[in-house]
Amino acid sequence: MATKLEKQEDITAFVDSIDTFLLDCDGVIWAANHVFDGVQTVLDLLRSKGKRILFVTNNSTKSRKAYLKKFQSLDIHASADEIFGSSYAAAYYIANVLKFPKAKKVYVIGMAGVRDELESEGIQYVEPEEDSKNLGSMDEMATIKPDPEIGAVLLGFDLDINYKKLAKAFTYLHHNKDCHFLATNSDLTFPAGGTVYPGTGALLSALTAPLDRDPVILGKPHQPMLDVIIAKYHLDKERTCMVGDRLDTDIEFGKTGGLKTLLVMTGVTTPASLEASKIQPDFYISSLGHLKP
Repeated sequence: MATKLEKQEDITAFVDSIDTFLLDCDGVIWAANHVFDGVQTVLDLLRSKGKRILFVTNNSTKSRKAYLKKFQSLDIHASADEIFGSSYAAAYYIANVLKFPKAKKVYVIGMAGVRDELESEGIQYVEPEEDSKNLGSMDEMATIKPDPEIGAVLLGFDLDINYKKLAKAFTYLHHNKDCHFLATNSDLTFPAGGTVYPGTGALLSALTAPLDRDPVILGKPHQPMLDVIIAKYHLDKERTCMVGDRLDTDIEFGKTGGLKTLLVMTGVTTPASLEASKIQPDFYISSLGHLKP
């Protein structure tokens, strides 16, 4: 069972055992535009003790630069190099793990965050304006053909998704088994406005089901994201802790990757769901704001 951090000496010992904190954002740092009490103080204290802080999120709609603007608007100290979203993980993976050929292009179903990060890594992609207008008739489907220039299909969350985009992505993957199939995350839902809506994983099923093929998924809890983080920052896993509010993404991500894990109770996990879950963090605490060494 997880150990609750309450006593000051236990919190201090825990913090001293960690060099790098991987922090989820929504439910850990903030809820919408509200920063949880004490978070900025804790972040400043951790930095003063020489701890490295990385903000790790599955949200692919924003680039690191766009996320930095949110941090600044909430008066949270951060740098772009400390922000690690699934869109950047995908771009870094394509450029540095796949060694993507300069002559090839990525077909993107996704929003500005994905495209901005691909550009930051010098990766060519198909401009979204080309497919923003959906098919006008069944006859137009005949215009969708395999394209040897497409070396990868990358799917992220997309508010403008349509049948034309899905049909093109399917065609590239179906006719070219060497075309890489990637996704920023597999979250089935995402929270907004006090409820939840279909997430990237729901959109992804429109391709995985007919293709009978699974993509490489770059977001939590899948390990390619952690592999990218470890490779980029040269972290010591034994002295790295994943801090999150979700058992099935944040905590599973850390546990599977051999990291220490800390659950905060300011997000989706309740005491009852923690007690009932097979996924157990190493430690839990009421909020990040209480992690004052």
